[in-house]
Amino acid sequence: MSCDTPYFIGVDIGTGSARASLVARNGEIKASSTKDIITWRDKHDYRIFEQSTNNIWEQICTAVKEILNQSSVPATAVKGLGFDATCSLAVADFGGSPITVTKGSGIGMHGDRNVILWADHRAEKEAELINSTGSIVLNYVGGTMSLEMEVPKILWLKKRMDPALFSRCQFFDLPDFFTYKATGDNTRSFCSVTCKCSYVPDKGWQPDFFERIGLGELVDGDNWKHMGAAKGQVQAAGSPVGRGLSQKAAEELGLVEGTAVGSGLIDGYAGWMGTVAARYIENGQLSNVLPSLDESRHRLAIVAGTSTCHIVQSRDGVFVKGVWGPYRDTVFPGWWMNEGGQSSTGQLIDFIITTHTAYPELKERAKQEGKCTHDVLLDVLEKLRNENHVDTYTELTKNVHFYPDFHGNRSPIADSRMRGSIVGLELDASIADLARKYYLTLEAIALQTRHIIDVLNAAGHDITSLYLSGGQVKNAVIMQLFADTCGIPVILPRSYSEAVVLGAAMLGRIAAEGAKDGEDMWKIMVEMTPTGTLVAPGASSTVKKLLDAKYSIFLEMIDNQRRWRRQTEEASY
Repeated sequence: MSCDTPYFIGVDIGTGSARASLVARNGEIKASSTKDIITWRDKHDYRIFEQSTNNIWEQICTAVKEILNQSSVPATAVKGLGFDATCSLAVADFGGSPITVTKGSGIGMHGDRNVILWADHRAEKEAELINSTGSIVLNYVGGTMSLEMEVPKILWLKKRMDPALFSRCQFFDLPDFFTYKATGDNTRSFCSVTCKCSYVPDKGWQPDFFERIGLGELVDGDNWKHMGAAKGQVQAAGSPVGRGLSQKAAEELGLVEGTAVGSGLIDGYAGWMGTVAARYIENGQLSNVLPSLDESRHRLAIVAGTSTCHIVQSRDGVFVKGVWGPYRDTVFPGWWMNEGGQSSTGQLIDFIITTHTAYPELKERAKQEGKCTHDVLLDVLEKLRNENHVDTYTELTKNVHFYPDFHGNRSPIADSRMRGSIVGLELDASIADLARKYYLTLEAIALQTRHIIDVLNAAGHDITSLYLSGGQVKNAVIMQLFADTCGIPVILPRSYSEAVVLGAAMLGRIAAEGAKDGEDMWKIMVEMTPTGTLVAPGASSTVKKLLDAKYSIFLEMIDNQRRWRRQTEEASY
């Protein structure tokens, strides 16, 4: 390959793995490598999820070297590098060495386990305290701060860490940690600090908020050295960080010192960047109209993997109760974004399947038939549909109702105490029962997606299409359910697994080419985003009425659960 051809590397740090991809200027992915990363759990506390930046960095370095070897592209041809990562809390000292976050005698000491993963729910009481303050900070997270955000977790650490050890900590949202690791420059991104660290758009850090919740030492005379982003040291997505790769990082990655590094994004926002500028194929025909930047306002990005993020952009800030944001400058300078989410979706599907008593039978049948378990379940559903003389799986399960918040609700009611429920259970432990529950889970995720979209549109957004990425894109049934339940088209990416890492690579190109504003960034996105495929709503009038009825019941299940909780709490006093 010609050394004159520019390439860009995207690094996507997900919940369970780190992926590096080498991407050409036209968005073609030349090589990819994925490496598993370690997550530690606590067998005595289901809320705990921890990781290690050392482990993640080692896997990133291995993956980057592998893609260079696979492609035979010289390191000198790589002109830019971008990182996205989960919105997890990374803790290091001021020299960048990791600080242990595990409860116990070693907390605050140097050690590998220095990341509290996004899914970690240890900071429930701290989030409750924060939500009692009435601070302006809460206005920009839908009125309620999630225990998955970074400030509740920092407060949890302070309560358990020796003050001298706490004073030497600096705190990062994970994307910012890796731009720091790569460059040695401590500049933070608007995406990380506004979305997850309580940095208020247009106003910056709020000293009174941190002092009121017991984190006054972070203010540090308005220096904010523990949090970063003081005195303008905060950047929009893709803007060049420092002087590019440091000598040490370049050697470890197998790249060239000074290679441009773009300011990072949380993984959901990288998924937005890697999908929403796509043209699409409908009925075998490619749309010949290039999407405009203004069109982005109507396109909701859904990144559906272990959990799900829902991200939409607007020219002006839209305040939506129960939905995070609005966040300014998160991706494009001057533009605002809102972020909805479901804490457990892909994880929930797996849980429903693997905990059912018929799971061993399902595994054995899948092995014998040479199919994946999901395909076997669809075969069972198809048999049941024929036996019951109905046209669709929705009709097959019409009298069973599933509420999916087994891990609390992120959006749009922002209630971590919500729990899952099923109405309509039978004395049935067969594989047929498992198949029905599998479909009900998909249906419930789609109904909750409609709930999030309805709340966003009622507040002032105008969402007319959904742009999907993530592992759930492989599941054609849930993709059609999204279209049918929400009543708008779904656009699927060319590759379900590469959209997020492609967004990260776009950050590298933006940094290398010096894109200055949203129009420049949007042009890069249009040039690099592969053509998608449109899935149109296809429900019959009968099924549409049934889905509408089940949606109404879904909303009632929320009201009932909260009312029942109030009744039991009142009875406890």
